[in-house]
Amino acid sequence: MTNNTPGEPRATTVPVTPNSHIAPQDPSGKTFFGQPRMLSHLFSVEMWERFSFYGMQGLVLYYMYYAAVDGGLGIPENVAVGIVGAYGGSVYLSSILGAWIADRLLGSERTMFYSALLIMAGHISLALLPSVAGLAIGLICIAIGSGGLKTTCVDMVGHLYEREDPRRDAGFSLYYMGVNIGGLAGPLLTGAAWEAWGFHFGFGLAAIGMAIGLILYTRARRKLPQSIHHVPNPLPRSEYGKWITIALAAVAIIAVAALLGVLNAANLANVITVVVILAAIAIFTMLLRDRDLSSDEHSRVISFIPMFIATAAFFALFQQQFTVIAIYADTRLNLNLFGWEMPPSWVQSINPVFIILLAPVFAAMWTKLGRRQPTTPVKFGLALLLIGAAFLTFLPMVGHVSVPLMWIALILLIATLGELMLSPVGLSLTTKLAPNKYPAQMVALNNLAVSLGTTLSGVLAVYYTSDTEGAYFGTLGLITAALGVVLLLLAKPITRLMRGVR
Repeated sequence: MTNNTPGEPRATTVPVTPNSHIAPQDPSGKTFFGQPRMLSHLFSVEMWERFSFYGMQGLVLYYMYYAAVDGGLGIPENVAVGIVGAYGGSVYLSSILGAWIADRLLGSERTMFYSALLIMAGHISLALLPSVAGLAIGLICIAIGSGGLKTTCVDMVGHLYEREDPRRDAGFSLYYMGVNIGGLAGPLLTGAAWEAWGFHFGFGLAAIGMAIGLILYTRARRKLPQSIHHVPNPLPRSEYGKWITIALAAVAIIAVAALLGVLNAANLANVITVVVILAAIAIFTMLLRDRDLSSDEHSRVISFIPMFIATAAFFALFQQQFTVIAIYADTRLNLNLFGWEMPPSWVQSINPVFIILLAPVFAAMWTKLGRRQPTTPVKFGLALLLIGAAFLTFLPMVGHVSVPLMWIALILLIATLGELMLSPVGLSLTTKLAPNKYPAQMVALNNLAVSLGTTLSGVLAVYYTSDTEGAYFGTLGLITAALGVVLLLLAKPITRLMRGVR
């Protein structure tokens, strides 16, 4: 049994049957847009977490490469984009740690709560601590905390539905809309604070947003179903010492590598890429070698391999919003609106606007189509075609000195359509394909795919310049679109491997 702080929900380790995790009906009969009412609480905490995350993310690249006289750190641009990519990848990489703690120590709910506290500490560090030290401490805390929160919050949403509930994809689309309400407001408000008072006030506003989310969630914690506090695969106390030793050894290795210069800002993205690939191989191997998995569960894990690759390819382009497109907004876009110069960080709120407008449309469409909707592999294939088309849409503007703001809005609209085909659907898919023994580990695998793509967005961004942008956007767009065609051709055999999951 896990220890519990007085006044906290108790984390249970009582074995459950495959569908015993389903949340009970709300006694009042009330719903949240036709979904389980508990979804509203998870919607809220993730909305505020994304407010703080994207509010900070909208500023951090500029904070790194702007000169000291402009309030920045003066880090070279090519190093800064690599750090942003590596940091973004680390957020999703740390989801492995969050999933392991949730599955083996605390359960998803308590892991999520403590992760949120760590995120807030990271934002406070960025706001109050000066220079590179504050940047490093802040990004490390936010990366670890966000990884824990991402995995566990998605797992908790999945617990609100039966495996075959046709509302699942619609529910995840609504949840994803909450993510993007925060993603919309964060860069707008922190960007305005940056313009008015400087970078550190923007980071401070992100910390306040996370604090609001924690306060609201704390009031609602006890309304969540008791099953959410369940620890699926509790770690025996006899193994605590071994895992503490492993954790301390890992920290020591990282510290020594940094001190010796083996791990540094310039190669961080490449190192994270290798670590993510090795981690994904290790988790897939662990799942496929577990003899407790049924033949259906084994087949479903195999079916996720091509989906993992597709997700990584999609986010290698999509996450360039925070690297290449952020630089493009700062150097190539005409940001003049009726005589007022818009902060370049505001461009990062365009995608959330489209998500908020279109997520309900997609949710209604999937609900209306029911079992007639395209299978998940088809949705993923279409998503790759769309993100490839978005990058190809950059080509007509190659060579133009000042690119209209509406052009980047068109590009991000196309990318958003692809995102809605893949990201919320992928979250839903992992909860449906997950073996009963490893519910959070499958979510972690999905996050690892995003981690790989996000890290690659930083690795690839090093090759972008205004002189190479035609070849850069054209090559990446065509390769990704070709991968989409391949996935569409493989959709039927992948669906058969999914064993009844669509």
